[in-house]
Amino acid sequence: MTQSPLSGKCALITGAAKRIGAEIARSLHDQGMDLVLHYHRSAEAAGQLQRELQQRRPSSVRLLSSDLSETQQLEALVADAAAFKGRLDLLVNNASVFYPTPLQTASETQWDELFASNLKAPFFLAQAAAPWLSESRGSIINLVDIYAERPLKAHPIYSIAKAGNAMLVKSLAVELGPQVRVNGIAPGAILWPDGMDESKQSAILEQTPLRRIGCPKDIAETVLFLLRDGCYITGQIINVDGGRSLFL
Repeated sequence: MTQSPLSGKCALITGAAKRIGAEIARSLHDQGMDLVLHYHRSAEAAGQLQRELQQRRPSSVRLLSSDLSETQQLEALVADAAAFKGRLDLLVNNASVFYPTPLQTASETQWDELFASNLKAPFFLAQAAAPWLSESRGSIINLVDIYAERPLKAHPIYSIAKAGNAMLVKSLAVELGPQVRVNGIAPGAILWPDGMDESKQSAILEQTPLRRIGCPKDIAETVLFLLRDGCYITGQIINVDGGRSLFL
């Protein structure tokens, strides 16, 4: 059996306990990568995922808990991640907070929370990880959003933060090249937000050329493409949205 080119490499994934982050973790682990899974409040889910993966390959997954809004913790988070296997080859900035903030009621607290997870933490995590990634000629992949290009109504703060995240991808690609490649993935309708009614779901799918919702595996497979096959790609954001951004 041919060994994966990712075998023996190590990734730090933020917000890795559930949903898209967990699927990215499974896909990278299947390719032989060792993982550091960051979580904040989802300790039970993170522990279950670690046990699941380590049944397949012992001593291959470490858990680290951190509040990404506490910027002073981020350097230590990266240092602990790199210490797991003595290297760091990939940073996946997946963790995100998402909720509506209508202009009339939006607060500074909401601004700080949404910017912390969607823009500030990815920047300072990249800063801390840069020396390790430069040494390994590694990669950074940010989870952006199709709403970084055209805003989602009633979500101005989130949309602004993700627009900043999109520029972060481009800026880091310039700052960290040629040693480190930096790219982004902008999901469309992958998992429905909690509480979204069926009429809203149907309206979104009507504006999606593929007429179906995606799944976390679609995002994980794009991560693998960027790592294994996209060796001459940097500073780019790939929309994985069934074509929905064509109608935004």
